[in-house]
Amino acid sequence: MTPDRQPVLEGELVRLRPSVPEDWDALYAVASDPLLWEVHPAHDRWQEPVFRAYFDGGIASGGALTIIDKATGAVIGSSRFDNWNRQADEIEIGWTYLAREYWGGTWNREIKRLMLDHIHRYVGPAVFTVGEGNIRSRKAMEKIGGVLRPGVVDRLMAGEMKPHVIYEIRKPA
Repeated sequence: MTPDRQPVLEGELVRLRPSVPEDWDALYAVASDPLLWEVHPAHDRWQEPVFRAYFDGGIASGGALTIIDKATGAVIGSSRFDNWNRQADEIEIGWTYLAREYWGGTWNREIKRLMLDHIHRYVGPAVFTVGEGNIRSRKAMEKIGGVLRPGVVDRLMAGEMKPHVIYEIRKPA
């Protein structure tokens, strides 16, 4: 069954809905903070032309989700379902960023729980590709139960090939 990559998901703290071109201003307002990207392999994503390509890629992917704080209605970030691999029965979750005031785990855990609960209706493992040196995201993956796969893969980021590791979270038995 083809995964639904643009659901509306609601938790106690957040609502995720399909991203639309009209989200540009609100999402760039969040993403324009250079500190969001300081340990990310795409460390230049806070710059408008770089973020524009990222944003447009997310819209084109058909899997981008805008994250909204349910209490305030504010747009606080984005995440994405992409790279569905039918043969491997897996999909990638990633491209996630949150405004700094939402860092610390609680928000990310709920976002990823909502996304995992949804996508595990369609696929076995969800995979997360993380910059090898992105300690912040690697620790976040471990907190939510990500299991590190062996090896390193290269991805083009900020104009260079950069090493990444892959975590997976399998569908509960």
